[in-house]
Amino acid sequence: MALILNIETSTEVCSVALARDGELMKKRENLAGQNHAMLLTVFINELLEKSNIKADQLDAVAVSGGPGSYTGLRIGVSVAKGICYGSKLPLITITSLEAMAHHVIKNFGKNLPVKPGNALYCPMIDARRMEVYTSIYDNNGLLIRDIHADIIDHQSFISFLDHNPVVFFGNGATKCREAITHKNAIFIDDILTSAIHMVPLSERNYALRHFSDVAYYEPFYLKDFIATIPVKNIFKSGSGQ
Repeated sequence: MALILNIETSTEVCSVALARDGELMKKRENLAGQNHAMLLTVFINELLEKSNIKADQLDAVAVSGGPGSYTGLRIGVSVAKGICYGSKLPLITITSLEAMAHHVIKNFGKNLPVKPGNALYCPMIDARRMEVYTSIYDNNGLLIRDIHADIIDHQSFISFLDHNPVVFFGNGATKCREAITHKNAIFIDDILTSAIHMVPLSERNYALRHFSDVAYYEPFYLKDFIATIPVKNIFKSGSGQ
């Protein structure tokens, strides 16, 4: 039973949700792209002010811990840590993929054209080109394949698809339709990361006292960040000027 601020910045979505006792109170979201640095603290301040709540009245702050956008994760976790430090609050970290999976299982699982309990759920976050960040969950939301960065081809997930229907969703799933053509592959459109999906999981983790170390926690980037030189600057960097 807690008042929790939920923050999701692992993809192009900048999303904040305030929840009490596992029930959504208010939310703010922007789906337009990587504007997290500009929008996140504004959204948080608006939610707290409109709810007449100060940061130190929260019981915890929950943040998406990845995988996903390197920059987005850094912004979200930095802001969450700042609030926790300033108000002496516990930090809860939620896997972005798990939050999406629980949302789909709860809201779509009963309406799938498969036997109840037989489907597996595979959230996908776009990692550019034909690579995705993904994991697999059973019908109870239990992790049965750990988080991987997978390059998708026609053989992807074949060991699962040969035995179970697999539901694919997330901003990385659309580009995989042409590659994953197995008869047991099911695709659900328009499922995005959202702080709303974090609400039941952050409430669960608070009840279980599953907190992350505010001082030492780092996002789960999955892959190392590689800085690249913009094309327009390549020739400048080699010109000796």
